[in-house]
Amino acid sequence: MEPNPARRLWAALEPVHAVVYFAPEPAAAAKAVGLRGWWMGYFAGRAAPLGPIGPEPVTSMFYGFAPRMVARALPDAWTFAAPGDVLRTRIEAVEEALTRLLGPVELDELVSLLEQAVAGCRFDGRPLAAAWAAAARPDRPLARLWLATAALREHRGDGHVLAAVASGLSGLEASLTHIATGATTRELVQPARGWTDDEWETATERLVARGLLDGGALTPAGADVRRTIEEMTDQLAADPLEALGPVAVDRVVELVTPLSRQVVDSGGLPIPNPMGATRP
Repeated sequence: MEPNPARRLWAALEPVHAVVYFAPEPAAAAKAVGLRGWWMGYFAGRAAPLGPIGPEPVTSMFYGFAPRMVARALPDAWTFAAPGDVLRTRIEAVEEALTRLLGPVELDELVSLLEQAVAGCRFDGRPLAAAWAAAARPDRPLARLWLATAALREHRGDGHVLAAVASGLSGLEASLTHIATGATTRELVQPARGWTDDEWETATERLVARGLLDGGALTPAGADVRRTIEEMTDQLAADPLEALGPVAVDRVVELVTPLSRQVVDSGGLPIPNPMGATRP
């Protein structure tokens, strides 16, 4: 079966976006602007378009992180660097990373299509995506490319959170069911999300009691819940598809897939990873 077009678009775009999490340039830029440590750079960088925001709404929007992990970074980050400076240097650093990973590349058509897709998105109940879509657009093609992928990625991500919450899962429980699909591993996710072993086991016990997990594997009921989440995520990610139309969606995938493969092959995105992204 052909994958859902929304999922196909995400899979093609995600490696280009995910450079921000794995390339050394964004981490170096966060340090240079005054942020303390990799995780402060992550939380401040991803939340920067929202302004000097505190940990509670960021925990809510980012969804899968232990609250104390977010609180170690925010709001302290804003005493070291203003959100506007964090945002500007983050975009510049990702542009530098993509230049290194991709080399010279023609982007005009792809960037135009992606910005058309962003313009067609609705942002009801999607605060993180709305903030990224409202960020000032640079005049440099690689920076514009990445900013468009960020807005589209957070649009899908906000919808994914809505779908998981509607299915009755906490952020940690959603991570546990994701791991149970085989898309990623506990070893990758737990340290990256800040949960203790006790919290991990307690959440597992809750899912077992609900009949969703058994021995670390999804039960039939758990598989149904996970399938519902993924299908709803795809449904909620339909705006870019409608804005572009099927022919233009196929063209975006055609244009961006070689770039994403180059990112992976050049070491810009490790496989496997906590998001479950793969080489398209």
